[in-house]
Amino acid sequence: MSPRLVLRTDSLPLRRLRWGSNMAIEIDRLTDLLLKMADENAPGREFSAAIAELARTGRFPQLKPVLPAVVYEELWARYQSAPAAFVEEWQHLAHEMQKGFIQHARQRLTSLTRLQHAGNGLTPAWKSIQRALDGSQNDLLRAAVAAEFLDLVEPAVARATHLRECVVASASSEEADRYLDEATRCYFFALFTACAVMCRSVLEEAIKQKLPESLSKLIRTRYRNAATLGNLLHEVNNNLLATGIDPDFPRLANQVNDIGKKAVHQGLLSEDEARSCLQNAREALQMLLRK
Repeated sequence: MSPRLVLRTDSLPLRRLRWGSNMAIEIDRLTDLLLKMADENAPGREFSAAIAELARTGRFPQLKPVLPAVVYEELWARYQSAPAAFVEEWQHLAHEMQKGFIQHARQRLTSLTRLQHAGNGLTPAWKSIQRALDGSQNDLLRAAVAAEFLDLVEPAVARATHLRECVVASASSEEADRYLDEATRCYFFALFTACAVMCRSVLEEAIKQKLPESLSKLIRTRYRNAATLGNLLHEVNNNLLATGIDPDFPRLANQVNDIGKKAVHQGLLSEDEARSCLQNAREALQMLLRK
């Protein structure tokens, strides 16, 4: 009788076989931690609270060596005209800076990603102060990016489970690998239209690397070094024997091209469209890169 390896569950507690049971990354806990850090470190909160406290306790002159002269004189004049209202205003500003920090941070990030119309209305005083104080620290942007990525974690994990490794028999090029990497990450992070555009790019690059030199030269001349994926697929379809490419490749690649053209010319894509495009592109690459 040949020797056998026997796993004795009486000597190895089953709880040890629950891989990852104690390694779960709890996104909610990370989000709570971010919110706690935001509460403690919201730009301007301590600054505003300190002004309110110094004014409330009659120590306003201690601000003179800290603030620019013009700012100090303006604040001093406002404090003298209505001390109680001045203290209440700065206490309120400190509270608003803390309470609205994450929302303000997200707005700060969004302001960089979308067109901004001039004269959109007055910015609340606490936001203006917070942005001015955060000019060199960038805590608003740091908090916004952190919050945004935390929101993306679980959806990105769910999308990643729809994919398997794309294993090919022969290499293409560094550019093709980078295009595929970018297309896949765009899909993970809900940039669905960009994903489809990059899927077209990866097939264009991979096809160019696979063509015989004589056909490549002909295509460069015919399309003036600007052949699109559609142009390349037309040439491949007319020269399948010369290229040695799988006859089923053009069908899949054309589906990628169609969705990619829709992304460019007809509007934003859905998640399902992006996933279909990416999966077709990966399958097409496996056909193309057979030895």
